[in-house]
Amino acid sequence: MIDNSTFERVEEFKYLATTLTHENSNAEEIKSRLRSGNACYYSVQNLLSSRLLPNNLKIKIYRTITLSVVLYGCETCSLTLWEEMKLRVFESMVLRTIFGPRRDGVTVEWRRLHNEELNDLYSSPSIVRVIKWRMRWAGHVACMGEEKGCIGS
Repeated sequence: MIDNSTFERVEEFKYLATTLTHENSNAEEIKSRLRSGNACYYSVQNLLSSRLLPNNLKIKIYRTITLSVVLYGCETCSLTLWEEMKLRVFESMVLRTIFGPRRDGVTVEWRRLHNEELNDLYSSPSIVRVIKWRMRWAGHVACMGEEKGCIGS
């Protein structure tokens, strides 16, 4: 109760599309972001797996549509190793769809690309690195304090 107003105590709630928990944990938010990312991925999966589109266009589709959905609101997410692994698995799944299987030169059989090969083909920073950069940037902004003011003011 605050100023004659009563508030219900809840375990978690959504505020500005972010899931907040009573434990201040990011785990539910990361799961929610990955669910949204999966829904977005499956809506454009036909484009990402198409052999008619060049890979650079498919990467742009991934970065502008799917990745932005997953990264929304993750500016202050501190990640556990488990969450990092889940994000890497998601990104590898999308990149395997984009780059497709490769024919082995020796056995002449089709095979999935290994993570190292995906990282070599995908020249942009990984999803985990982007989140860590955003977290670092948020830390710099927090250290500035209010006395610094805005640029141009």
